[in-house]
Amino acid sequence: MRVNFRSRTALVLTISAAISALTILAINVAPHSSSAAAPQSSSAARSALPTQSYADVVDRVAPAVVTIHAARRGRAPQTPDFMNDPMFRQFFGNPNRATPRGGQAPKETALGSGVIVSADGHIITNHHVVDGAEEISVDLNDRRHFDAKLIGSDSLSDLAVLKIEASNLPVLSLGDSDKVRVGDICLAVGNPLGIGETVTMGIISAKGRSTDPDRTNFEDFLQTDAAINQGNSGGALVNTQGELIGINSQIASTSGGGNIGIGFAIPSNMARNVMDQLTKNGKVSRGRLGVGIQDITPELAKSFNVKDVRGVLVSSVDAGGPAEKAGIKVEDIILQVNGMRTDDANSLRNRVAASSPGSDIAITVLRDGHEQQLHAKLTELKEDTEAPASEGGGGKESGGGQLGVSVETHRGGGVTITDVVPGSAAAEAGLQPDDVILEVNHQAVKSGADLREGVKNSGSRPTLLLVSRNGKSSFIAVQAK
Repeated sequence: MRVNFRSRTALVLTISAAISALTILAINVAPHSSSAAAPQSSSAARSALPTQSYADVVDRVAPAVVTIHAARRGRAPQTPDFMNDPMFRQFFGNPNRATPRGGQAPKETALGSGVIVSADGHIITNHHVVDGAEEISVDLNDRRHFDAKLIGSDSLSDLAVLKIEASNLPVLSLGDSDKVRVGDICLAVGNPLGIGETVTMGIISAKGRSTDPDRTNFEDFLQTDAAINQGNSGGALVNTQGELIGINSQIASTSGGGNIGIGFAIPSNMARNVMDQLTKNGKVSRGRLGVGIQDITPELAKSFNVKDVRGVLVSSVDAGGPAEKAGIKVEDIILQVNGMRTDDANSLRNRVAASSPGSDIAITVLRDGHEQQLHAKLTELKEDTEAPASEGGGGKESGGGQLGVSVETHRGGGVTITDVVPGSAAAEAGLQPDDVILEVNHQAVKSGADLREGVKNSGSRPTLLLVSRNGKSSFIAVQAK
């Protein structure tokens, strides 16, 4: 039987209306307990969701992070004698009003953060926060205020240890920064810009960073995009377990101090070593190997005929030093120290410096394509106060024309660069006037003629130069044009 479309539609709507009415009736007559079950199950579902909060971590960490005030006297302003003339004072007023009584200079105050590392009041912070301070005070998270004593400070690592007279203080435990991985979530805690204790979140962006191009300091920074600003210095960088993995120290900024997501923290393992020495001895002793070193670049790897761009190239060996006694030679490539890889010069410096003077270390070197195991007994590193002076002299002569340099003979051996042609191969490689070229392609250079011959014999390969600058030697590969 055929059913009219409109009739069929009317029938369906009638049935649907009846079902809806029955449903409403069923809801209205349902027991009270059933209606209460809905919100309970919804609440249970919400509680089953993974938490997105770090509040529990912050509750544990925040009480151990403090604010540090460091004050010192600035230089008293000098008032010219003519400003005491009544005529000048008529127009400019009394210049001595701004000067405190007794001629004392006003105080200069630095603000930073710190981390309590012992229940009896030891606090770790940055050296630059307390450097030169005459008065240091600490504000705790619970608003208590203490005067602090400087136990020790180390400029080369930018770390310092303070002590306040207190007990049963909250403590932040140190984690193992070697286990930190790039991509790990981290929290930065401190007092940025003096606005009060603040927590920011980010990730570990990189490891093993150094911001010192001259490598006069010891740096092995953890890089993070957790917001760090002025005042955060010396504060805590923690993992999601609430362990201290770094001491916030620096930022990179294009705006003169504002955060752009590139912050640096001193790893906790370096901080632990420095802190222990400062606490026990008031100073830091570091091991010395006695070598000049540099990173392997692709150009240097090609010049030394090695396949892998890894390891640390030895560019000089101190006479009578631990390295020479161990048998290390110029052009050796150091691959490992105590079984741990040294992929760059910064990691090697830090590893040696972290070893105690007098300790023995095992060194793996690559020499003539073969690995060798050597052992060195470290001496103590002393801060150099004066770079060796270079001796000039000798007549000017041409040399290295394809490199784009002019040279003159050097009394101490080699040739001194007197001029570098802009845009030349030498300029692109970073050679500078007053650099002393000691070797070309592993051969000693005594004149401009030696340099020219060495460049000529390089053919299409880069020319390998051993260059001394400010008393420090390094290899430079130059592709002649």
